[in-house]
Amino acid sequence: MNKLLTAALALGLLSAFTLPAQATPEEDLEKFQSFFHKRFPNTPKDDFINGVYSIDAASREQWESMEEFPPYELSIDKGKELFNTPFKNGKTYASCFENNGIGIAHRYPFFDTNAGEVITLELAINRCREANGEKPLKYKTGDIADISAYMHFTSRGETINIVIPDDPRALAAYERGKKNYFAKRGQMNVSCADCHIHNAGNMIRADLLGPGLGQTTHWPVYRSKWGGMGTLQRRYTGCNKQVRAKPYKAQSPEYRALEYFHSYMSNGLKSNGPGSRK
Repeated sequence: MNKLLTAALALGLLSAFTLPAQATPEEDLEKFQSFFHKRFPNTPKDDFINGVYSIDAASREQWESMEEFPPYELSIDKGKELFNTPFKNGKTYASCFENNGIGIAHRYPFFDTNAGEVITLELAINRCREANGEKPLKYKTGDIADISAYMHFTSRGETINIVIPDDPRALAAYERGKKNYFAKRGQMNVSCADCHIHNAGNMIRADLLGPGLGQTTHWPVYRSKWGGMGTLQRRYTGCNKQVRAKPYKAQSPEYRALEYFHSYMSNGLKSNGPGSRK
């Protein structure tokens, strides 16, 4: 795998893409999205929400067949039941969220200026539990992925709108995530950008590497490889392991910052989670 990965990624490094260190988030967003619109001119701008299936007709046909009976439906149903099941104190998750938690997932993650930190949806779910005297759930899979799937399902069709408030701490979190996205890591010395910008559309072993644009719109995801639902940070962990880097802990400041930057890069696209992938 090492030789195959290294050889495939080397192809894309000839046309390396970077975001200027001193650019504003708005400037980064314009450059990032423009890059993919030019690289894949036959892909409608709004279709990048479908990941690798937006750039490969053969894979899309198989995926669309799977979507006729989506494997995540049971997770949505289970998530809805869990969301509406009262805690021991009689309250539900709805008590913790704006609009009772319905149709708000597309605004996560956000920067909480009161707490001075990035809040992801899964973090908010667990903090809701703790505020109501319940134990936190495991972050990568299981009940938290199902609850997140249901909440994202209620946001389907809403426009992704990740906000960077006028707060130096928010900008610092964004820049931290940006740095993480482009940083080389692990024994293979590979970054997120190497796979999903420089080599988007190239093959790695039997898989086609998807574009970075639109990658966060459809999470959490049912992956055939996993045989179940998983959160975006579960995927971050898997990517780090694949390049033989030590992953951060789920919901660490590093992964939350990465999710903040990564999600911001898909602003303006439609939310379409949960999704299904290989």
